[in-house]
Amino acid sequence: MKAYERLLNYVKIYTTSDEETGTVPSTSRQFDLARLLVKEMKELGIADARVDEKCYVYGSVPASAGCEKAPALGFLAHLDTAPDFCGENVHPLVHENYDGEDVPLGESGLTLSVRQFPHLKSLKGRTLITTDGTTLLGADDKAGIAAIMTAVQEIMAGDIPHGRICIGFTPDEEIGGGAEDLDLPLFGAKYAYTVDGGAENEIEYENFNAAAAVFEIRGFNIHPGDSKDKMINAALLACRINAMLPEAETPRDTEGYEGFFHLTELSGTVEKARLSYIIRDHSFPHFEARLEMLRHIEKIMNERWGEGCVTLTIREQYRNMKEKIEPCMHLIENAKAVIRSLDLEPAVLPVRGGTDGARLSYRGLPCPNLGTGGYAYHGPYEHITAEGLEKASRIILGLVRKYSEL
Repeated sequence: MKAYERLLNYVKIYTTSDEETGTVPSTSRQFDLARLLVKEMKELGIADARVDEKCYVYGSVPASAGCEKAPALGFLAHLDTAPDFCGENVHPLVHENYDGEDVPLGESGLTLSVRQFPHLKSLKGRTLITTDGTTLLGADDKAGIAAIMTAVQEIMAGDIPHGRICIGFTPDEEIGGGAEDLDLPLFGAKYAYTVDGGAENEIEYENFNAAAAVFEIRGFNIHPGDSKDKMINAALLACRINAMLPEAETPRDTEGYEGFFHLTELSGTVEKARLSYIIRDHSFPHFEARLEMLRHIEKIMNERWGEGCVTLTIREQYRNMKEKIEPCMHLIENAKAVIRSLDLEPAVLPVRGGTDGARLSYRGLPCPNLGTGGYAYHGPYEHITAEGLEKASRIILGLVRKYSEL
């Protein structure tokens, strides 16, 4: 089975995670894909394939003859899709021999346009896979799963020399929990790659330092006709808090290594209000300064409006993996060499987000990220090409060969 055919099957399985449930996995529907993958792995001959009670999928391929001393190499992708947009009832559209122009997304009224996504011109002639405009696609990260499974199928066919190959599929990556409960001794890899990036030639080993922050505001409601010097309008205070943040440091206004404050949710009445943010920065000192700015805002608001009026909660999510990868730069150099061998120019880029690999690197498993050939994740404009996904699978196979020689 080709990688894109696998992807078309996987995206139809509803696996969106949910940050509010407090369970692991956050949604039981992720087991539907996990169990399917275990079944497929066993059919490929992976005898130890299994899914645990927290929806982590494990499997391994023993080293081929003569490669027993090669380092165990792992490949990981995540089962869940983002809760940012509808991930249920996905109906992917396949556009063969794509003409490089705008693409209507089904009957939704939305258009995947070259103006918004100039890279579409470079995909001309490929088989383009899009949404129908009513859901996300789920290539983040079912494309990674498809690339890994397709590579594993070829490895199991028997002609590729390889050390031990460790396969892992995790739940809840999209809500920051994917690497927390991965059993590293059971997984068994010395080094690993997540397959969870963008264009197929991308390599990523620098990611944001990340935190989530919530301001909860307690107001004082009284009849507006008798509210002089008494009323505290929580909704207005929420607006004031957001206005205290740098106006130009939002995702829309930043790129590359630039950090941001991102308001993800705002709700409020006179009596109570809530602001939810994600905070990102590649520089750890700058990241700490951003968190300190939020704490200062909490302090100032409580001094002005009364102690306990504003409560700030900060939850750190992950750190920049760069310092953990730099002692193992062979992971990057080998990936570059494999990508060049496939007539692509490697693009080493900072991740403007995070991956399971960031947390795993800090847990002791160096784990940079590879591309899948997908674009515009987390919404109705998500798209990927069959050819890009096939290249991602070939890169995995190239790395398997590379590490079998060590």
